[in-house]
Order: sequence, then C-alpha cells, then structure tokens
Amino acid sequence: MRHKPSIAITLPGLEMENPTMIASGVLGLSSKVFYESLDNGAGAIVTKSVSLNPIEGYRNPTFVAVPYGYLNAIGLSNPGASAFLDELSLLKKNTPIVVSLFADSSSNFKRLAEIMDESCAKAYELNLSCPHVKKGGFEIGHKPKLVNEIVNIVSSATKRPIYVKISPNVSDPVEIAKAAEKGGAAAITATNTIRGMAIDVETGVPILTNKVGGLSGPALKPISLRCVYEISKNIDIPVIGCGGISNWKDAVEYLMAGASAVQIGSAIANYGTSVFNQISEGLRHYLEEKRYRSVSELIGLSHKI
Repeated sequence: MRHKPSIAITLPGLEMENPTMIASGVLGLSSKVFYESLDNGAGAIVTKSVSLNPIEGYRNPTFVAVPYGYLNAIGLSNPGASAFLDELSLLKKNTPIVVSLFADSSSNFKRLAEIMDESCAKAYELNLSCPHVKKGGFEIGHKPKLVNEIVNIVSSATKRPIYVKISPNVSDPVEIAKAAEKGGAAAITATNTIRGMAIDVETGVPILTNKVGGLSGPALKPISLRCVYEISKNIDIPVIGCGGISNWKDAVEYLMAGASAVQIGSAIANYGTSVFNQISEGLRHYLEEKRYRSVSELIGLSHKI
C-alpha cells in the first residue's frame, strides 16, 4: 500500500496542516472571514497590517485589474491596534494566526508587539515593504541598518516569533534578509508587491488615486520566486514565498526554490478561498505521483540539482 504523503509544515510558532497561508492585506480584519478561510483549507492566516492608531487609507479608486495581476494602493486602512485586539479576542487560542504589524519607527513597532501580546497571535509579521505608504513600509525596509534595528528591538520585546516581509523593490533583497536575520527574525516573507501604475488613456489621469500602487498576481511571480531562491541560499531561517501563487504548480516551484510555506493573495480574487483546498489537494497528488513521503522533501530541492 502506497504511503500517503504528509503536507503538514512547521514554522516558528505555527503548526500548519498544509503550507498555504493567506497573505496580509487580502481579506481584512474579520474573525468570521478568518474562520471561513481556515474551513476552506488555509493552513494559517496573516492578518491585514494593523497600526497603533486607525488609518483611513486612500480614496477610491484603490484597486485596478491589469494584465496578469492587480494594482492596489489602499493605504493600509485599519481600525488601529485596540479595536483589532477586540476582534482577535473572538478567536480560539489555537487559531493559526500571524498578525501583520505596521509602524513608522522601532519604538512604535515595539509598542504594537506589546499590545498584541495580549492576543492569540502565534507570530508577528513586520510589514517593512509596503510600496505605497509614507513614513513606513519601503521607506524603512530598504535600509539594512534600520531593518536590523527594528527587528532587534521588537524581537527583544516579545516572545512571539518575528517574520519580516521584505520588498522586491530593493537592489539586494538578500542583504535586507540577512539584516533581519541578524536582528533576530525567525522567518522572512518574500516578497511584497512591486511598485507600478496604470493610466486612463481617455483622460490621461493615473487610475489609482495615489497614482502609484503595488503590483500583485502572476506578473510578480518570477521576481518573487527569484528572491526566494537567492534569499534561502544565504540565510538559515525559513523563507515564506509570496507573489503570484495561483495553483499547486506555483506552490511547488516556490517550495523547490527554498520556501517552507507559501502565502496566497490575488488568487483569492479569482477563485475565492477554495483556492487553498485546490492547492493542497494538487500538492498532495503531486507528492504521491513522485513518491515523496513529505512536502518538506521539496524545500530547496532546486539548490541541490
């Protein structure tokens, strides 16, 4: 009788039934939506980025479909840490959830972690890479010294593992990942969206109110996949792949490139949350056909060939 392969994955702070995660910023901040996603096969949830104080975000339009993906400039709208803490209190303690944190300084990141330590969060993902906000995001995330400082301060202030989400817009993502690792990061998420824009040819006006947004979807995949491959060769902590993952083949590519898990965002707009079960089933079938015993056997396989 053929052995049924395991697709369970362990990340710092997380025990996951499969390697799929909801990417930050996709499904809002609702406990009801979190449970719906888990029921449809998500291995873990990464929440929308939360800040100390509420952020209203940009005026519409904030989202536009483009060939092979989407552009968004929502502006990290969220109700603030206190309000979100109330929402997290509705979750069961064992919910596999990672809270994404956004701030404009190391002290504010530290304060956020201290507040969220009262929640059921299993880990924190520091958003150091949003390409369309001021006073944070990419402005912080392209400076290795500052990345190292922020991660060091936050990881010293909490016992929860710290994941760091980095940008593909930097000249050397490996350098940023190394700085985060030295600061105490437990994992790297690679990558966030890449800066882009779209223009209405009838009016000549940029479609997004913010003019520039972040490109996600299949167009981002080759860039993020390359980042995962290069980063995973040069650090000793897990890498989480993110960017253009729509099916099980995409997930396998990321795993072979060195990712220990994958985050899915834009594909939810096309397929709904059922995409998680689809990817998990496809991945399990692939492992059976290739006679692998565990999904962990795929991680970094491309580095060994």
